[in-house]
Amino acid sequence: MDYEKNNLLSFLYGLKSIMKYDQWLIILSHIDLRTIILICSLIFFLCGFLYWLIFVPLNWIKDIDQTGKGIKSNGKRAAINRLRKSRTIGVKELPPPYPNGWYGILESSNLSPGESTHISCLGEQFVAFRTLKNEVFVVDAYCPHLGANLGIGGRVVGDNIECPFHHWSFRGTDGVCTNIPYSTCVPPATKIKKWISKEAHGYIFVWYSAEASELPWDIPESKEVENKTIVYQGRNEFHVRCHIQEIPENGADLAHFRAIHNDNIITGTSDQKHSIFSWLGYHQWQASWSPSETKHIGEIQMSHMFELFGKFKCFQMTIIGKQIGPAYVHLTLHSPSIGSFQIFQTVTPVEPLLQKVVHRFYGSPKIAALMKFLIFGETVMFERDMNVWNHKMYRNSPLLVAEESPLKKFRKWYSQFYSDNSKSFQSANSQDW
Repeated sequence: MDYEKNNLLSFLYGLKSIMKYDQWLIILSHIDLRTIILICSLIFFLCGFLYWLIFVPLNWIKDIDQTGKGIKSNGKRAAINRLRKSRTIGVKELPPPYPNGWYGILESSNLSPGESTHISCLGEQFVAFRTLKNEVFVVDAYCPHLGANLGIGGRVVGDNIECPFHHWSFRGTDGVCTNIPYSTCVPPATKIKKWISKEAHGYIFVWYSAEASELPWDIPESKEVENKTIVYQGRNEFHVRCHIQEIPENGADLAHFRAIHNDNIITGTSDQKHSIFSWLGYHQWQASWSPSETKHIGEIQMSHMFELFGKFKCFQMTIIGKQIGPAYVHLTLHSPSIGSFQIFQTVTPVEPLLQKVVHRFYGSPKIAALMKFLIFGETVMFERDMNVWNHKMYRNSPLLVAEESPLKKFRKWYSQFYSDNSKSFQSANSQDW
């Protein structure tokens, strides 16, 4: 130890001659080596934490089989329980499980150039692949030859996806088979279904419609994201056991904001009234919902304020949310104190009564640290809704009071996404199982 300390002192006094400043060296000379190592470790940890806080996007995932107490159940058993639940939550009243519209089936960051992946949702089996030129295509997953899954071991060759079983190649632009390596000709009309797709705001969208003649509408672009005024700050991901309509309908259920979202986020996701942190204050919300002039877009406008200790009004914020079709929401939030940021939400039916919900957050790099707290807050609020969705039944003809007219407007508006050929819940549930 004396030898190590002597070496350390020699090094410090060497620095003294260079830096011409010896006060701190005198102090350090009276500190043992272990204390210095502890201080350096704390500084290293603090620097690492600050780096994460400012530069690393937050990724918050709620496991598909995670209960409120954090217990993960067996996946097969959970699937059986979901089917049992479907028999008790008003199956006869359920609308079709797959409305017509755009669905975010995969986040762009999960598909690199030259990669393919299999996606199961909407009662369909897709394979998405990205060419080396960064073009994304979505086609049916199963090869028409002998049924191999193109997304499991399939190889991207040019703008084609090559089957891993016999190397038949299918063109991404139209699904046509372009090559059978051991045959001199390709049988006429050999192809797989090519799905209409688009990439926007960090998602790969696919157009799903029970009506072949229905043309897809445009997905509005965010100018702030496109010109990188705001950048990706993080995401959260959930699996919710309910019908897809229940989730966007929440925005038109104005009375639930006071019941579920007034308690401050520190009180958690359940039994907030008995939390020891309830004294910190509460949120206040004002909201309205209405259809927009664009047929497939509904709009919610909200204002938020937090009353600290029930006395001091702070963190005022305005929110404009656009429900674009049945399964995509674009939220723009503005606060006079921190500026503007945006949230993009996709809801994707993995099963008729199992929805994958992803929120992606974008904000200015200047508020990167604060965005972590905002993502935490939104996550807590969403999980409070999940506690209801996961255990409720769908009411086709609910008993509503006069003040709940926005719910009636929403249901009338949302019904446009169901059509004559939409799969019923019974047929979709039977097919998926």
